[in-house]
Amino acid sequence: MADVESIINALDEIGTGAWPELLDSLLRERFADSAHGHLAEWRDIVRQLPGATSNSLLPHPDKVVVSGNHLISGKNADRIEALLQELIPWRKGPFRIHNINIDAEWRSDLKWKRIKDHISPIAGRAVLDVGCGNGFYAFRMSAAGATQVIGIDPGLLHVCQFLAIRKMAGIRSVVVLPLRLQDLPPKSGRFDTTFSMGVLYHQRNPHEHLKQLHDTLRPGGELVLETLILPGEEKSVLEPADRYARMRNVWHLPTVSTLQDWLQKAGFSAIRTADVSATTSREQRTTEWMPFESLA
Repeated sequence: MADVESIINALDEIGTGAWPELLDSLLRERFADSAHGHLAEWRDIVRQLPGATSNSLLPHPDKVVVSGNHLISGKNADRIEALLQELIPWRKGPFRIHNINIDAEWRSDLKWKRIKDHISPIAGRAVLDVGCGNGFYAFRMSAAGATQVIGIDPGLLHVCQFLAIRKMAGIRSVVVLPLRLQDLPPKSGRFDTTFSMGVLYHQRNPHEHLKQLHDTLRPGGELVLETLILPGEEKSVLEPADRYARMRNVWHLPTVSTLQDWLQKAGFSAIRTADVSATTSREQRTTEWMPFESLA
């Protein structure tokens, strides 16, 4: 699952209409070895990992867990862990592959717990996860019963991390593509639920992003939006002149009321705020699997 043909076949298998044909040339461009200096190395790591022939995901309240009894024996566990560590930094998690624990920078399970009881049940729905990273949430969506999950993220390392987990999990209903939202076929209107989490504040034009998100949804579909906000009740937007909290490419931080106005103008209705939380170092921190600078 580390080649374009496999990705195209996966799109066709889960039923995406004309998408395999429409995206073929772009996917070949994005997944060419020349697209990133380390891509050939990352693909080779995925190739070396063992694969499952059937769904091996196990239920767990916090982690994405893959039963590796049929994949990992004592003698090759160290080798598999070393291969996965070659894909550092792991930003989203946690994952557990048999007895290998991938403690990623983000405790992404905490965000999932904040939103899962506020959204429409995922079971039986077609889902798009925009800016999905390595697919942690996509796997949780599949475990929640989604019939189809497509994640998109331009980060090729993230995509290769997903391919590694997908191969060992043997799951076929989840695909992650090395694409941005604007790369998808326009006005596709094919998804029951679209997620955009941690993406909006990186957009130079947040209004266009929201319109594009709206266009991915079927009539009556649901957007799950998570973003940084500016505290306060008034209508206001912070536009950082340089970095915000030492992050690059943070362009717009609206208050909740301003964000609601943006959503209405993009065509959304029945807008509600499910949760407002501060990010702490319990949720985002340096780990063995992401040893670089983090929130602290």
